Amino acid sequence: MLRKSVTAIVSLLAASLAATAAAAHPKLVKSDPAADAVVTASPKELRLSFNEELVPKFSSADVKDQKGQKIEVGAPAADPADKKQLVLPLTKPLAAGTYKVEWHAVAADTHRVQGSFSFTVKQ
Repeated sequence: MLRKSVTAIVSLLAASLAATAAAAHPKLVKSDPAADAVVTASPKELRLSFNEELVPKFSSADVKDQKGQKIEVGAPAADPADKKQLVLPLTKPLAAGTYKVEWHAVAADTHRVQGSFSFTVKQ
């Protein structure tokens, strides 16, 4: 009886630790431009906001036009006022069209995540 109780408690602890570890990964919580947004002018930069501080040196994004061509972006940097924001300057204005942002981020605890979203520039 005692052995079953100990086994059950250990199982519950292991499950809760696994759930906590999975929840510790950085998550994209907001972007500017927002996912699926239609903006009337080209943004000067992309801002990706996460739920954890990032390591900008290991975090970045590729921006591609509707033909899949890469758009040049400046060096990624953390916002000095908010280390949870990754800022990617756009080196040239974007023409009208739909753009896909494929990002990857590494949190201060070294967890790496990736994802993508699209937005449209309508001029």
